[in-house]
Parts: sequence; structure tokens; C-alpha cells
Amino acid sequence: MGLWGTNIMVYVKRDESAKIIAVYDRPQDEATEKLSINSAELVDYLIQSEKKEDSLSALSASDLSLIRVLEDLINTLIDKQVILFTDLPIAAREKLANREKVRDQLNSLENLMSDDPGLL
Repeated sequence: MGLWGTNIMVYVKRDESAKIIAVYDRPQDEATEKLSINSAELVDYLIQSEKKEDSLSALSASDLSLIRVLEDLINTLIDKQVILFTDLPIAAREKLANREKVRDQLNSLENLMSDDPGLL
């Protein structure tokens, strides 16, 4: 499954009344509870919070999946001939091509590992 369906998680710290008081993109000593970035409780907290760091942590946690969404969107537009690959700036073409090569290599490695059950 691609990253479109991935549920991005953040780590939250709660006070003694179980209210969220901090958000992190990585586990912390006092913040080991995972919470979905789509959680209504988290969204409400971020809207009301004056802590810029908490919002930045939540956004940072979702960046990687958003990158994949944008890649898929660009590829769809190219496949449907809405835009041409050559319409993109050279730097964008190079980054997309490099990411596709790496992803193809990963897929080849995964297929190799799954083809031979004796390897693991």
C-alpha cells in the first residue's frame, strides 16, 4: 500500500487530567503515546495552542507522506498528459527521476527477498 493510506502519528504529552499539553514528531521521555495526526482531539489542541513548536511537530510528521502524495499527483498529471515531464523545471525532473530510481531499486530488492523464502 502506498503512503496515501498511511496514518501519520505524532507523540503527545498529557497533563494529569489527560489533556494534551505538548506534541512531538518523535518519542520523548514523557511523550510516548502515539496519536493520529487526523485525531479530532489533536486538531482541536493545535487550533487552540499558542505553542508554535507543537504545530511544527505535527506538520513535520506529515511531510514525508505529503511528498509522496505530490509525487503521485505529478505522475498522474503526466500520465493523463495534462502536463509533460519536460514542462517541469530541470531540478524537479532530476529529483523525481532520482526518487523513482531509488523506489524501483527498493521494489526490486523486496521482490528478490520475497521470491526466495530461504533467504530469511
